[in-house]
Amino acid sequence: MIWATVLISSLGCFLLKYAGMAMPDAWLSSPRVQRIANLMPVALLSALVIAQTFGVGQTLVLDARAAGVAVAIVVLLLRAPFPVVVVAAAATSALLHRL
Repeated sequence: MIWATVLISSLGCFLLKYAGMAMPDAWLSSPRVQRIANLMPVALLSALVIAQTFGVGQTLVLDARAAGVAVAIVVLLLRAPFPVVVVAAAATSALLHRL
């Protein structure tokens, strides 16, 4: 059963990639498609961060991870370099989790 799922998923990925490569250039060069393509990774990453921060299974949770994300947002607004943002968020989450 697992191999069937792997093979079907692989075929689906291949067909999706082929469909993208078969698109006419006129469709892909449209300004609206370009804007959507540029914003899609931001939307997907934001959704992943929110799901991993506030969700455990089917429940909504507010714990040390949420505080870490809040600190990261504040430090980003202060224009700190990315490594500083990561360390500040991780340290906040770790300290609150330890308490």
